[in-house]
Amino acid sequence: MVLEEFDDAIRAVVNPDDIVAPVEGMPKTAVTCFASETFGRMLESFGGEKIAESRVANMVIPVYKTVHQGVELALFMSDVGAPPCVALLEDIFAMGVEKVVMFGTCGVLDAAIADCSIIIPDAAIRDEGTSFHYAPPSNEIAVNTKYIGTFREMLDHIGCAYTVGKTWTTDGIYRETKAKVARRKEAGCICVDMECSAVAALAQFRGKNVFQFFYAADNLDAEVWDKRSLSNTAKLPEKDKAALLAMDFAVKITGEEQVFAF
Repeated sequence: MVLEEFDDAIRAVVNPDDIVAPVEGMPKTAVTCFASETFGRMLESFGGEKIAESRVANMVIPVYKTVHQGVELALFMSDVGAPPCVALLEDIFAMGVEKVVMFGTCGVLDAAIADCSIIIPDAAIRDEGTSFHYAPPSNEIAVNTKYIGTFREMLDHIGCAYTVGKTWTTDGIYRETKAKVARRKEAGCICVDMECSAVAALAQFRGKNVFQFFYAADNLDAEVWDKRSLSNTAKLPEKDKAALLAMDFAVKITGEEQVFAF
C-alpha cells in the first residue's frame, strides 16, 4: 500500500522554512484549540497582540502573543482535521515555537465519561493518512509521553477529575459505523478525534513537544448518537475552564513558577 512507503528524509521538495520565516519575539510555547467560540473567549480573557499569520488554503490564521502569569505565550486557533492541523503546526514551528499545548473536543466511546470532563490520550489508533508521512507504518502511536505525568500531577493538585486512555483518530467523521466503534472499543479506545495521532507523529518527527488533551463532547456509546456539548456554543463556562488549564500548563512547561487556578 502507498501509505507503507514511509520516507524518513527530513528535507522534502517543499519545506515549511521555504514559505515561513522565523518571527522575531515569537514565544517558545503556544496554546491552541479548535473551537472558534472558545478561542474568541480566550482572546477576550487573556488578551493578545497579533504578531504573525499562517495561510492554510483559503484561510488566514492569525497568531497572537499574550502574557499569562508573567510568561509570554503564543495563541492561535487550529484548523479541524489532521492534514490542515499538521500543516499549520509545521508553520508554527517554523516561526519559532518549540512547545504546544493543544486542546479540543472528542467523542466518547464510554458513556460513563462525563460530558465536558478532561481526557488525556496516551496512545492513538492511526485511522488517518497524515501520520504515515511522519512515522513508519503502525496501527498505533504513543501520545504525550513527555508531559502526561506532569499534567496529571497538576490536575490532581487542583482536584480536577480526568480519564486517561487510547483515542481513535479518524478522518471519516461520517464513517464511524457501529461495527467500527465496537472494534475500537475492543482495542481499548475510550474516545474518538480527528488529529491526535497525526499531531503526535509530527511532533516526534520534528523533535518538538506537543501536549494534547480533550474535553469530552458527543457520546457514541449508545443506541442513538447523543450530541451532548459538541456545539461550539454549548457549556462555554466548562470549556473556559479547559482553556485555563491549557494556559496554566503552558506556563508550567515553559519552566516558570506556577500558581494553579481553575
